[in-house]
Amino acid sequence: MTDHLITDYSARPGVDCTAALDRAISACQLTGGRVVVPPGRFRTGAIRLRSNVELYVSAGATLSFDPDPAAYPIVRTRWQGIECYSHSPLIYAYDEVNVAVTGPGTLDGGATPDTWWQRSKPVRDWQRLLRMVAEDVPVEQRVFAPGHGFRPSFIQPYACRRVRIEDVRIVDAPMWVIHPVLSSDVVVRGVTVDSRGPNNDGCNPDSCRDVLISGCSFDTGDDCIAIKSGRDEDGRRVGRPCENVVIENCRFGAGHGAVTIGSEASGGVRNVVARDLRTTGPDLDHAVRIKTNSHRGGVIENIRVTDLVVETVNGAAVLIDVRHADEAVTGQHHPTVRDISVTGLMVRGAPRLLEVRDAPRSPVENLSLTSVAAQSLEEIR
Repeated sequence: MTDHLITDYSARPGVDCTAALDRAISACQLTGGRVVVPPGRFRTGAIRLRSNVELYVSAGATLSFDPDPAAYPIVRTRWQGIECYSHSPLIYAYDEVNVAVTGPGTLDGGATPDTWWQRSKPVRDWQRLLRMVAEDVPVEQRVFAPGHGFRPSFIQPYACRRVRIEDVRIVDAPMWVIHPVLSSDVVVRGVTVDSRGPNNDGCNPDSCRDVLISGCSFDTGDDCIAIKSGRDEDGRRVGRPCENVVIENCRFGAGHGAVTIGSEASGGVRNVVARDLRTTGPDLDHAVRIKTNSHRGGVIENIRVTDLVVETVNGAAVLIDVRHADEAVTGQHHPTVRDISVTGLMVRGAPRLLEVRDAPRSPVENLSLTSVAAQSLEEIR
């Protein structure tokens, strides 16, 4: 394996190293190997990975990302389940093979209430994107010019194969933190996510296949892990489920849900195994959360959760909700949720053990809870 030290390409701590990183990646692509960030704090804009390149962040190293949207060119992405062209994710790869982000160092997204997070609700751009979908505008024409568009994900391999994200600590993301899209053979292992901003989901495999999330720790401002597959009509157009996902030996400190499916799951989610999990902090709403509605459609099926310890949550330990943001059931694409099992569940503190919010045309089918031990429950319903 060939190492390309970014300081050999003129990178220096405290200055903008975007061009140096790009040169190192281009050189590494020719031979395969690692682009190495040595100890120190290095500033950068968008990083685009290429095939057979591993970005390695050494112990004592921090890659600090510029919070200026101008540092992120317009690329093809998926935002809240809809394909468009908007700001590049901070670390991005498109249609590449064998890409990795690894090492014991830190990735600092630089998001604060005064930078990315103040743009948490781009209402006009979001409404424009929804109109484009309704009018069947091709993805290539759904372009948001610089200064418009949406907060980017932190790490997004898009349409990639053999992806590895391992050991790094990730803080203060603009949006979703680890967001593989339409990718396969994805491994996320030993990662620590500490990012409590708006929509700061920890790891969101999105229409991916064969995914392993192992030995990770999440402290987030939204769902810790959220399995997704596209939103409404655009998700149905793409028509790619998220499938064959294993989640194991992870810890969850803060967030809306520890293991979540949805709500953008129009392409379907199937074959999920989640095992040996523990919630550890007081700022978590649910341990298992399945959320969808009559606008999403799709099939969520064959979900297996085993050996889950819930120290404390603020809502139901297990929540299945097919009326998410759609209490009156106003859509025409009624989802199917079936074959859900939770085994070996220990709940030490929760208002409710289980809550199911289904609908006449979307009954939850074949739900089982076995080997359950519960303490300090206010009610079970």
